[in-house]
Amino acid sequence: MYILLNCRGVVTLNYKEFWKQISEKNEELNALYHSYWHQFSDMGSWQFWMIISLLLLPLILLFFTVDRKRIFELFFFGFIVHVLWSYIIIALGRSGYFMHHYFILPVLPIAINVTASVLPIGFLLLYQYCTNRQKNFYIYTLLLSVIFAFGFASIERYLGMTSYKNGMRQFYLFLIDIGVVYIAYWSTKLLLKVKEKANS
Repeated sequence: MYILLNCRGVVTLNYKEFWKQISEKNEELNALYHSYWHQFSDMGSWQFWMIISLLLLPLILLFFTVDRKRIFELFFFGFIVHVLWSYIIIALGRSGYFMHHYFILPVLPIAINVTASVLPIGFLLLYQYCTNRQKNFYIYTLLLSVIFAFGFASIERYLGMTSYKNGMRQFYLFLIDIGVVYIAYWSTKLLLKVKEKANS
């Protein structure tokens, strides 16, 4: 018997039945994403090309502006921002707090243009600027986080690209930006110290 009744009279499932249901619902969800993409987010929509632009333009900018002498350090920093924001976006989306309504392909992570390009490259170039010119990275991070959370995110929301639910606010995006970037900064500094000790 796969379906069980617990002491409170609530129907519960055993291990195999749970995974059977999860697999079936996942197939339904994937079919919905594909159908939605073909109707609202495919190559015939302006939103698709906006997302492509937000993915490619920062990468082009990075190609021409990155300090190639420090490329490993800078890309390590950007990679941490990318990974942390990718997991956070997945968690916020699955919890229903922060939704992205348009995406490049249904099989790719939603908001890849933001988590793999806009945010990591924006903060990577800020890190490069501050460390090259001895500027206060913490203060500049606050300023860029304000621009991303209250400027960029506001435009996305106004254009219908995103929506917030369950009490989510742009202020929380601002706090997440700060947390993610500071973690990336401290991790990079730690890596540099380890590298310095290894070379001494």
